Order: sequence, then structure tokens, then C-alpha cells
Amino acid sequence: MITVPDWYNASMIVDRNLEAGRAEKVVIYYGDEQVTYGELARRINRFGHALKELGVRQEERVLLVLNDTPSFPTAFFAAIRIGAVPIPVNTLLKADDYRYFVDNSRARAVVTDLQHYEKVRDGLEGYAEPVEIIVTNGRGEGAQILEDLLKSGEDELAPADTHKDDPAFWLYSSGSTGKPKGAVHLQHDMNYTCETYARHVLEITDSDTAYSASNLFHAYGLGNGISFPYWAGASTVLYSGRPTPPVVLENIQRYKPTLFFSVPTLYNAILNHPDAADYDLSSIRLCASAAEALPAGMWRRWKETFGSIILDGIGSTEMLHIFLSNTLDEIKPGSSGRPVPGYEAKILNEEGYPVEPGEPGYLSVKGDSAAAFYWRNHEKTKSTMKGEWLFAGDWYRMDEDGYYWYEGRADDMIKVSGLWVSPVEVESTLMDHDAVIEAAAVGLPVSGLTRIKGYIILREGYEGTQDLVEELQNWCKQKLKRYQYPHIVEFVDELPKTVTGKIQRYKLREPEPEIQMPRQEDELV
Repeated sequence: MITVPDWYNASMIVDRNLEAGRAEKVVIYYGDEQVTYGELARRINRFGHALKELGVRQEERVLLVLNDTPSFPTAFFAAIRIGAVPIPVNTLLKADDYRYFVDNSRARAVVTDLQHYEKVRDGLEGYAEPVEIIVTNGRGEGAQILEDLLKSGEDELAPADTHKDDPAFWLYSSGSTGKPKGAVHLQHDMNYTCETYARHVLEITDSDTAYSASNLFHAYGLGNGISFPYWAGASTVLYSGRPTPPVVLENIQRYKPTLFFSVPTLYNAILNHPDAADYDLSSIRLCASAAEALPAGMWRRWKETFGSIILDGIGSTEMLHIFLSNTLDEIKPGSSGRPVPGYEAKILNEEGYPVEPGEPGYLSVKGDSAAAFYWRNHEKTKSTMKGEWLFAGDWYRMDEDGYYWYEGRADDMIKVSGLWVSPVEVESTLMDHDAVIEAAAVGLPVSGLTRIKGYIILREGYEGTQDLVEELQNWCKQKLKRYQYPHIVEFVDELPKTVTGKIQRYKLREPEPEIQMPRQEDELV
């Protein structure tokens, strides 16, 4: 059983390293800068004092619009340390979005990189309530400067007397529609993910160096780049720019991380980078993937190319990190693995009853890292957080061995001739073909019937001819059930995706013009 003291402050994850004698150990590699655990603690404490002097009080919110630099953990843990509530948000949004976050959360302060300062300032123009703006990694006119605030203040700051069930931080989860929802996480949640996924799946130790290509403002990146390495006394690599394949490969070769975290889209892009095999990735002992199902073919290509294993899993903003995962000892490429120790999962039908192995249904999960509720969204809280269980909204099936297989979001599933089709299964099969780099499958109405349309990005050297369309269709017919092939194929240059790499299938389900289908009705059932 995982226990946390009743009175606990999540910033103490840094303190444990000082107590273990790691004050001089490098915790952050960022460009040419190296930050030790002792220096990070000093920055956290000094900024905590500064926030208090600026009038930020316990349980008031502090919005973070920050790149992946040492300023992120400084601001994040400084807010928690004084009992305030940091809210990391996406740095790729617009001014109106930041105004919404401040208004929705009643944030008293915003900490932002200079790169995003103009958007934050424009978003708060004319805002009725006073909001302190603090700029880092540059100087913004009319704002406090984080680096200046760190030059004064005290090096010591006792953590606020917070209960393990007090709010610690929020993460906004947007989904595909509606306004973003603030998932409220508690002081003990981060520790729970460390004692489960980090301990049992990653088996992370103080000799590891973690590098996450997913940003810290995501739940996935927050665990990869902050909570897991800090909990273990390990080191982490931060990079504030766009994680393109050349940049990621160069960072791995330069810093030699032992743990690498990314998403299928980037793993695929790295594999298709022409010079990928020239880079030395031998330092990596383990890779992890989340956000979207990792096709088995991609898993095999990565292992053959670089010699390392990717452990695919699924997590969510609401659960804070991964709760289903493959492990080194138990792995089925293409699956999301089994429940991480400390979590339980079940698959339910539309009436809310468990289904038999092999049957698809809605995934529900239980674990103590679950968010307490959605801020100002009582109805969504009731429909998603059902007692100890969280309704994930994903469509899954479990095989006879207890491995979970992602079928897609429930609203992405396709019903053809009365039979359910998983878009993920179609996409994975298409991507096993030598001509295909990426694929997306959606259901579209055609002459009153639902048909599968495949959007395909071709590998260099292939042309989108009718012969290739028929070859891909026959490929799917041979490997899937006859009705699961893409009845319509369109070759495209890119697919719409979220910042975490998830395919936005809803953007591909636009109304189709009347299409004359070939007479293949006998193959649909």
C-alpha cells in the first residue's frame, strides 16, 4: 500500500535529495547550463519568498506559460511550497486563451517566458482584477523579472503546512470540444505516480538521466521531466525549442540520457529521418510512449534501428500519468499493456456492465492519482469521476492474457454494416505497408451508409495512383476482416494533430460529396 503523511507538501520531492546528500548533483541539463539540486532548491525558496511578497497567498492560483527551462520547476515548486496552486498551460495558444485561463482560475499571478509575454499581456488588457505578471528568460517592459527576484530573498523557506488532500496544482484538459477543464490534482498525486509507474515500470534510479520530448506543461511531460527524476534523485534534460527529429537526435547524442519519452508521431518521424541511423543512441536503456497507440510495426522498426525497447502505455491528464503499460517482462507490441501496479482497470458496455475478454467497450480506471474534480464543472465531474473510478472515454478491448488494446476514442469508432471497426486497427495495418508513413481512418456517410475513408501520407518514392489505392485496400482485406478495409483513400501531405501528437479524427470527418462506390457490397459483411 502506498502511504503519504497526512501533512505533506509536494515540493518536498526536492528536499528529499538534499537530505540524501545530492545537493551538488546536477539535476537539470539545459543547453550549457547545469543546475544542481542545491541550486534548484535555493531558486525555489527565493522565488517562493518573492511570490509571498507580491501578495500571493495559500491556495491562490499562479498560471505558468513556460517553456522547458529551469524556470519551469523553479516557479512550479515555489508556488506549491507556499501553498499556492501552479497551473501549467500550453504555450502554443492565443491571447484570448490565456485570458480565459486567468478568468476561469482567478489566478493572482502569471509567470511567462518573454517569448509568450506579448500574448499574455494582450490577453489581460482591460482585465478588471489585478494580476501580477512575472517574465523569465528575458526582460518584459512593465513586468517583474524572475531572475531579478532570485537575486534577493532568503535561501531557506519551510514548506507550507498543507494536507496531502489539499490542492497542489491544476492541469487543463481540453478534449476535442468545449472549453478546457481544470483538473484539480492534490498534494499526494505526484508521489503516487512515482511509487507506481516510475518504480514498477521505469525502475528509475539515481543513476538515470531522463529526456522527454513532450513538454512539461503536459501531464505526461511533467512526470517524465520533473516528478520521476526528482523522486529518484536522477537527472533530466530540458530543451525549450521544437522537438524536431534532428534536434532530438542531437540532444540524445550530446547528453546521453538513459530514459527517453516521446509520442508515436515523433518516434515515427525519427525513424523516417534520413540520417537517423548515423546517431548514437546507445545510452538509452528504455523508451516510453503515450498519447496515441504505438503500432507494432513501429515498435519493431525502432528496436531494429536503435536496439532499444519502447514501452507503450496510456495515461490521461485526469489520472496524471500512465496507468496501463507494457513492461520489460510483459510486453505485447501494439497493446497498451496491463494495469500498472497500484491501478485497476475494467471495460464496460453502454449499460455500464463489464464485458467479456475480447469484447470492446468503455475503459474505466481506478487509482489514487486521479484528479479530485474539474474546477467549476460539476456536471462533467459527475459524469467522469464515478466514485473511485474514472470514466476514461476510450474504447478498448482486453485479450485473454489481460493486455489492453486501444480501439480509439468512443466517438471515433466506425460502425460498418452494423459491425464496429477500430480506426486504430485500420491505421496500424496501413502503416505496416512499405508505402505508408502515417495514416488516419474515419467513418463517413456515403449514399446513406457509413464507409471507411483512409487518409494516407506516403513514403518518399511512392505515388498516389489508383493501383496503389487498390493495393492498400487488398493489403487490409488480407490482414483484417473483409469489411475493415478503407473504401475510400485520399493521399495527403499531413494530418491534423494535437500538440501531443494525437490525430484529430473529428477534423477529417467533414461531409463527403456524393461518391460512386465500386460494387463490393458482398465484402462488407
